[in-house]
Amino acid sequence: MANEIKEALEGNDVEAKIEAMKNAIMLLLNGETIPQLFITIIRYVLPSEDHTVQKLLLLYLEIIDKTDSRGKVLPEMILICQNLRNNLQHPNEYIRAVTLRFLCRLNEPEIIEPLIPSILQNLEHRHPFVRRNAVLAVMSVYRLPGGDHLLVDAPEIVEKFLSAEQDLSSKRNAFLMLFNCAQDRAVSYLFTHIDRINEWGEQLQMLVLELIRKVCRASKDEKGKYIKIIISLLSAPSTAVNYECAGTLVSLSSAPTAVKAAASTYCQLLLSQSDNNVKLIVLDRLSELKALYREIMVELIMDVLRALSSPNLDVKRKTLDIVLDLITHRNVDEVVLMLKKEVVKTQSGEHEKNGEYRQMLVQAIHTCAVKFPEVASTVVHLLMDFLGDTNVASATDVAVFVREIIETNPKLRVSIITRLLDTFYQIRASRVCACALWIIGEYCLSLSEVESGIATIKQCLGELPFFTPSEDGEGQEAQKTSQPVNSATVSSRRPVVLADGTYATQSAVLETAMSPPTVVQGSLASNGNLRSLILSGDFFLGAVVACTLTKLVLRLEEVQPSKTEVNKTTTQALLILVSMLQLGQSSVLPQPIDNDSHERIVLCIRLLCNTGDDIRKIWLQACRESFLKMLADKQRRETEEIKAKAKISYAQPDDLIDFYHLKSRKGMSQLELEDAVQDDLKRATGEFIKDGDDANRLNRIFQLTGFSDPVYAEAYVTVHHYDIVLDVTVINRTKQTLQNLCLELATMGDLKLVERPQNYTLAPESSKQIKANIKVSSTETGVIFGNIVYETKNVNDRNVIVLNDIHIDIMDYISPATCADTAFRSMWAEFEWENKVAVNTVIQDEREFLDHIIKSTNMKCLSPPSALEGECGFLAANLYAKSIFGEDALVNLSVEKQADGKLSGYIRIRSKTQGIALSLGDKITLKQKGAA
Repeated sequence: MANEIKEALEGNDVEAKIEAMKNAIMLLLNGETIPQLFITIIRYVLPSEDHTVQKLLLLYLEIIDKTDSRGKVLPEMILICQNLRNNLQHPNEYIRAVTLRFLCRLNEPEIIEPLIPSILQNLEHRHPFVRRNAVLAVMSVYRLPGGDHLLVDAPEIVEKFLSAEQDLSSKRNAFLMLFNCAQDRAVSYLFTHIDRINEWGEQLQMLVLELIRKVCRASKDEKGKYIKIIISLLSAPSTAVNYECAGTLVSLSSAPTAVKAAASTYCQLLLSQSDNNVKLIVLDRLSELKALYREIMVELIMDVLRALSSPNLDVKRKTLDIVLDLITHRNVDEVVLMLKKEVVKTQSGEHEKNGEYRQMLVQAIHTCAVKFPEVASTVVHLLMDFLGDTNVASATDVAVFVREIIETNPKLRVSIITRLLDTFYQIRASRVCACALWIIGEYCLSLSEVESGIATIKQCLGELPFFTPSEDGEGQEAQKTSQPVNSATVSSRRPVVLADGTYATQSAVLETAMSPPTVVQGSLASNGNLRSLILSGDFFLGAVVACTLTKLVLRLEEVQPSKTEVNKTTTQALLILVSMLQLGQSSVLPQPIDNDSHERIVLCIRLLCNTGDDIRKIWLQACRESFLKMLADKQRRETEEIKAKAKISYAQPDDLIDFYHLKSRKGMSQLELEDAVQDDLKRATGEFIKDGDDANRLNRIFQLTGFSDPVYAEAYVTVHHYDIVLDVTVINRTKQTLQNLCLELATMGDLKLVERPQNYTLAPESSKQIKANIKVSSTETGVIFGNIVYETKNVNDRNVIVLNDIHIDIMDYISPATCADTAFRSMWAEFEWENKVAVNTVIQDEREFLDHIIKSTNMKCLSPPSALEGECGFLAANLYAKSIFGEDALVNLSVEKQADGKLSGYIRIRSKTQGIALSLGDKITLKQKGAA
């Protein structure tokens, strides 16, 4: 391969030279040295005038080793210096610029020193492309070890250059040089030209913000004068500058004026940007501000709500989540009015996901109405129009909302019942019908309401019986074989096809067999929603209908003075219940009635035939009392969660007390005064105390090699959302210099190494900090493995030390979250990946085992505490968590206490992705025995 490259380089074909240079560079990057090519490249490539060849030549020179084993520059490198000097004086600006950029990557002062006059000369070149790279080259030279002696007056030269320069990119690079090498000069230039800062370009303004952050971290007392600059940059035309300004302002100041300005900027970006990713990022920033400065964000709630105009559902969902935490008595009316308008817009049907968006709006309105019952009257009737919505989830949410509002707002009971009875026939979903029937049975109290409720149910059930039974057993057998056939079509053809007497007997048998399906199909098409659902085999709904009719009849006995009317209604109700039982036990439907529904309907029949006072009390009072307990328990859990979220912080007894009122206020702006007050408040409440504990940091350190290895290495792992940073400490424990020491890493799972760490030379018994960045793309337990490779003077072969694996824990990516029971069941049925883990633990208490699993998996228990109380020997609970990538993790824990005191059962994990299901299963298997 090397000979082929050499022949191509010696030829005159430019395209062949380009390809050969690319191959040579690839060989170098893969670890090959190929020293025999150097002289060939100097002879045949160096004189080339082709720009691509020259660029590849510089890449080649950047990669090759320029020093020997003692760290001295190789003699042949002197051959390059003259070529670099010629390039720096080349008439073509591209050659000059790429050469200057190459010099930024050189670390050998011996090569750079003779080129310094040419570098400085390029600061005055006519083309800005050359000048901006010349400034970067000056900065690179000045930052080399001993570079301040090579270019003693570099800061002064660059400052003069900055004052006279007009090109924005060149000014930005010059300011960057002062920022990194002479910070005082950068600050002086900033305040000298502070009046013209809004005229500077976006890149330079971003650099100014970075400078402000750096200066204020070092000296917090001076941040007052810099905050004025930040506020002036909030009106810059660049949205990137606006975003950075807002973030910088919040990081430096907690004054209400500053926070409000930052929040207003975020709201403007939220409306002006069309990219949904940008909107989501801005909403994250607003969510952070909401957690820290809720009172200020309350004033901007309507500005945040305007983000609902985005067509993206994720943006809408996150916007509603933020707004619902900011609702107060002052703004709830405006918020609900806005949500009502959005609900009306979803009826247009322009977008495919209107049903899902409507469901989110219904849930938001539900939350508002629960917190502030006075607004319920303005929304409940509008939402009841959606009880018959084709989106079953949305209609179910409306029904649940109506059920809670009718209990918590007694003044609305009559109007809700009237509206519900008027619109009941529109409901098509079984779950919504069941909820609506429960409301009718519990809250129809007056005589007119009870009679209307019974009449509505009878109308939706249609005429009785539900089917016409066959006259003989042969016909019943024919029914079973002819179920899929459309009975109405068959019956219309038979008089034509079977007109002659030959088939008259067979015709009679078939007609008898097909007659029951004919009645069923005709009834299903011509009657109400309840009849259609029951004839489809939904006998659970039939049991709900039976219970509702029973409650209404029992209440009718209390409010109806006429015993005749009561007996008549009771008889009609019994006829309906018996007809449902007859339908369930017949062979008309593919599946017979289930045992639970059959038992429930039979119980209702017995109750209507013989009513006792105790039974009447249970049916008419105890059910609603249980519902009230459920609402009270839900409210109590929400209150406990709010209290748990409240940050409890304490001030230390020996903290320094700074008396703000004794300070001199001379020259302080209103913003600085507010900031001083906020700082005092934070000190008083202990907010400046960091949560991080040094002991916890030690848990993130992984030993990579053994203590007896010639090279000791350990890594401190930092996981931050999508990034993993490895801070590896490498120690040379030998008495000799280690050359070309390289940390080679590889990953397994959805992890990706961002860049390959470079080679280092490690002196005897010295250490080196090496950083490695890894990107994460999904919630999965990943593995980082690799080795350390190095060379010594005495051994020609490369030495390899294999490192211990680093397992990235899934717990770093998931956090406890909440979701509604209906949403949990929906996701449980939808998710395809399930991991089933058998319970194997030394813990003998069910509740203790549940708490241990919750702590080990960083999940939240959705089952209410009331459902986990008692000592029955069984425990079932649902756990839920959400990852930073938006993935849902569902866990169902079911355990039973055996006779010997041990626990048995299963833990089921379900997720949309395989990785999270397997990783959580491994974690639970590891932790469930009760070990810490």
